[in-house]
Amino acid sequence: MSYGFDFDQEINRDRSHSVKYDGRQAMFGKSDVIPAWVADMDFAAPPAVTRALIERAHHPIYGYTQFPDSLYEALIGWMQHRHGWTVQRDWIVMCPGVVPSIHAAVLALTQPGESIVIQPPVYFPFFSAASQTGRQLLQNPLRLDNDRYTIDFEHLEQCARQAKFLLLCSPHNPAGRVWSPAELERLLQLASAHNLTIFSDEIHHDLIYPGHRHHVLAALAAHHCSIITAVAPSKTFNIPGLNLSALIIPDKTIRTAIIKAFDTLHVNASNPFSITAFEAAYRDGEAWLEALVYYLRDTRDDVCAYLMQHLPEVKVIPAQGTYLLWLDCRTWGLSDAQLKHFFIHEAGVGLNPGVQFGHEGSGFMRLNIGMPRHTVLRILKKITEAKFCR
Repeated sequence: MSYGFDFDQEINRDRSHSVKYDGRQAMFGKSDVIPAWVADMDFAAPPAVTRALIERAHHPIYGYTQFPDSLYEALIGWMQHRHGWTVQRDWIVMCPGVVPSIHAAVLALTQPGESIVIQPPVYFPFFSAASQTGRQLLQNPLRLDNDRYTIDFEHLEQCARQAKFLLLCSPHNPAGRVWSPAELERLLQLASAHNLTIFSDEIHHDLIYPGHRHHVLAALAAHHCSIITAVAPSKTFNIPGLNLSALIIPDKTIRTAIIKAFDTLHVNASNPFSITAFEAAYRDGEAWLEALVYYLRDTRDDVCAYLMQHLPEVKVIPAQGTYLLWLDCRTWGLSDAQLKHFFIHEAGVGLNPGVQFGHEGSGFMRLNIGMPRHTVLRILKKITEAKFCR
């Protein structure tokens, strides 16, 4: 099908100071692997974003910059149009990325020694949010039944009695789950019953495959409860290097505490280029996003079909969102060290080992499919050829 944009275009990222490409030697011990790890894409950003950045660059002064009203209006309009959530201007706190925001929220709303609940396998900075701040990690592992991850609510309720803060990944990285309204409603009920504050990382919320729909947790809450929603155009429009995100916090007390945490560190997220890209993406990037989602959907389906035909022992956990696929390689019977060695040194491809996402990721690998489809298929062929050469 025609997507309207050329996602098959090869763009050479070598020597562009890209973590994904120029960081291969440090990450994998060799620089010639095909990289499919860190979560950015190999697609050109939306043309509207590039045009806006070029126009801004023509003004030759790049001084201290404030957040314009139009920036907030673009975000509010996007959340209303795409997610049906009416956001008020004073709920929004601009931040330098979601990971720093998680740490700021932990510092602002918990005390050293208190427990933070996470749900592994999960995005690895969730672990460091506790380990690097003197908090205790309380793990509520997801259940994997019939290739589908679900929340263990009975165990989560036990955790909620011991903790006051939960880090939720929605949609889930690396499992690709898009949580259902019923699951989120049950989570809200549990949070209300146990006075649990939820930091909902929804950075992938626009990357949802046809047939599924993302539901903003706070939008389902009658009184928004104690919910911090993290959003950004970075994953959606492939501009993560510009480091601008937003927290949406209806509760004034929580919002004030987090702003104070940022102020204490003298952290300022304003940047003339990140502001420009943020606004342009939300105002004029929708057509590009719609095409991207269909392209990623078709790539996901091709990966599933290829593995089923050529490497059926490797299962793909069906992804409902994100451009990340969770590969179950446990039937190979390899240790995690052996699995890592196989992918890097035998297949010549650079994926994220599943154990980076917690013990529950043992035997898994995370594949980033945010690249031209022929490159993804080349990765799969290299894995297959290496497996049959063992």
